[in-house]
Amino acid sequence: MGKKVKTAITPTREEDYSQWYQEVVKASDMAENSPVRGCMVIKPWGYAIWENIQRQMDAMFKETGVKNAYFPLFIPLSYLEKEAEHVEGFAKECAVVTHHKLEKGENGRLVPAGELAEPLIVRPTSETIIGESMSRWTSSYRDLPILLNQWANVVRWEMRTRMFLRTSEFLWQEGHTAHATKDEAMERTLQMLEIYAKFVEERLAMPVIKGRKSESERFPGADDTTCIEAMMQDKRALQAGTSHFLGQNFAKGSNIKFQNEEGQESFAWTTSWGTSTRMIGGMIMVHSDDDGLVVPPRIAPAHVVILPIIKKGADNSDVQESAQALQAALRQQTFHGLPVEVEIDSRDIGGARGWDWVKKGIPVRVELGPRDIENNSLFMARRDTGEKKGINREAFINTIADILDDIQETLFQRAQAFREVNTFSIDEKDQFYDLYKKANGYNNGAFVLAHWCGSGQCEEKIKQDLSVTIRCIPFDSPDEAGSCIYCGAKSDRRVLFAKAY
Repeated sequence: MGKKVKTAITPTREEDYSQWYQEVVKASDMAENSPVRGCMVIKPWGYAIWENIQRQMDAMFKETGVKNAYFPLFIPLSYLEKEAEHVEGFAKECAVVTHHKLEKGENGRLVPAGELAEPLIVRPTSETIIGESMSRWTSSYRDLPILLNQWANVVRWEMRTRMFLRTSEFLWQEGHTAHATKDEAMERTLQMLEIYAKFVEERLAMPVIKGRKSESERFPGADDTTCIEAMMQDKRALQAGTSHFLGQNFAKGSNIKFQNEEGQESFAWTTSWGTSTRMIGGMIMVHSDDDGLVVPPRIAPAHVVILPIIKKGADNSDVQESAQALQAALRQQTFHGLPVEVEIDSRDIGGARGWDWVKKGIPVRVELGPRDIENNSLFMARRDTGEKKGINREAFINTIADILDDIQETLFQRAQAFREVNTFSIDEKDQFYDLYKKANGYNNGAFVLAHWCGSGQCEEKIKQDLSVTIRCIPFDSPDEAGSCIYCGAKSDRRVLFAKAY
């Protein structure tokens, strides 16, 4: 047997994927669990990634006419009750405020006092309260469309949590629009999904499958839910973004009415769409390895770290000055319209310094010492491939944008190849069940394209038997005669099955 390779992260992905994920988050210094169970503290490196997501995605929204607003964190209970299916879908996850102050009790401890006349729900999503505002802002077709987005936090009480993937409180954006016609609302629904797909593939380097949810998986109260699904390295699916066509359901509940061009009163057609810090969890699980985090350059808080080689007891001013000059020169270069971001780490902690940046996933590491300065060169290492080499200093400066683009493309192509190898078309029920019943840990998942008759009973039975759900009905799934993977009934197209987060 060969000697086991030492890795920065233990356990490895193959040994315990779930624990590996937690250790990557910890080792990269992205986040930590908070004193409040189920919540997290997002540390600067992790929050900088979220800020880049927010900034870049926000610009994409605004290009389509969307404007940002902010709505209250607290929602009156009666607002949720206006849309029965919606409140039923979120009821078990709601945090409820029933009192407005604290008083000292008999034992000196603080106790809730001042019971509210109406309980308030801590925002699980904002359709109902935004709908109330839209109802006041809309009287004529001339007031439409309303195109809004808010960057906020939401609370959905979770019993089993995992940082960035599923926490009781998380950060997200939620878009809400109101339109005069059904076609316009449906077009907006798909337009926003395309933005999500483009962002996740081009910025996060995560290939996605676009599709429509089955009826049982739709957003509560929606007429239609569209989504993007990505494959993680354990071959499970992650829903990375959703866009919902709400029809007139919420407009009727919130009384969003207007006078149309014919002078008739009509209810608006509405949409909602959202993504969250869950995308960061997806990025971790798609790209990271047994040495830690791997961050795609287009979303990275910094692109390059310079590690000056310092000698104890020596005058290192030349090395420090050279590192600063290199930093300044690199910052003059642009990467997708923005300056290249460069860190200098001069800590005297030996080899741990380089490993810290490996675990943080920075795309490029540079070592710079006296000999490199003499030779007008430097030593660089890529995080994606592990490639290490010496390179002329000017050549490195002039090609840094190309190097970063190559890293971005390498990460995407690697993730796409992984998904393709682990996606199967299956027509036999026994083969389908055998694939998902192999209890061999790391290799127990896959994407499967199989026929489905459209029956909720077949869908539910598969879910009960295998913990496998229909992730989506892919938009690019062609018309094809076949038989339902569960009951054998007639089917005209394949759907995407997978275990999911």
